[in-house]
Amino acid sequence: MTDEARRETLMMLGAGAVGAMITSAAEAENTASVRPEVRGSMTGGREPKPLPFDPAKLNGLSEKLIRSHWENNYIGSVKTLNMIAGRLQAAMSDADLPPVVYGGLKREELHRLGSVVLHEQYFGNLGGDGKAGGDILAALKKAYGSYEAWDAEFRRTAMSLAGGSGWCVLTYNFYTHELRNQWAWDHMHGAIASMPLLVLDMYEHSYHMDYGSAAAKYVDAFMRNVKWEEVDRRFAALSPN
Repeated sequence: MTDEARRETLMMLGAGAVGAMITSAAEAENTASVRPEVRGSMTGGREPKPLPFDPAKLNGLSEKLIRSHWENNYIGSVKTLNMIAGRLQAAMSDADLPPVVYGGLKREELHRLGSVVLHEQYFGNLGGDGKAGGDILAALKKAYGSYEAWDAEFRRTAMSLAGGSGWCVLTYNFYTHELRNQWAWDHMHGAIASMPLLVLDMYEHSYHMDYGSAAAKYVDAFMRNVKWEEVDRRFAALSPN
């Protein structure tokens, strides 16, 4: 299958054709399955990722805000996730540990892992000029009728979280084969089988230093700084190349 054919396949978002075409392509080309890298989840030792852009050069988001967000909220979650991993590992050898205590550790693990992943995706899709392009733009137009319709729905989803806690996330769902804007409360309430493509942090710590309670102005600033090349890269990674 050519690259052009694969791209056309990914545009068929509403018809449920992606999974079937991926399977048939693999059979036709007789290629071996690509196995993902597997890392230990109970050992901790996760290192924070550096900011992938110069925080002094964003348009409407101050360096002070970005550095505070990265150093306090993101790195704080990385450290806590490592701590929880250590406690879970120790708990495995404690036969007398009550299930409710182990359950609390597992809930905190889920909460902190979601925070780490979403923060890394959030910082990873900043540092651009806010101009959408590539295959993801074509896909959004196909899924929503126009880029403007998607943009309005994404912003409305984000503003439904203003003054609260959560994330606004453009996702691709491997089960439904749809692009969808979702809100994810408490770092861990996105739909099963959804891959984040564009991530917007709507917790107040992500904007209060610059905008106070004016969340809409923060959303405007975020959209001006989206690195659509990264969003398009994430979308392209869904291809069965």
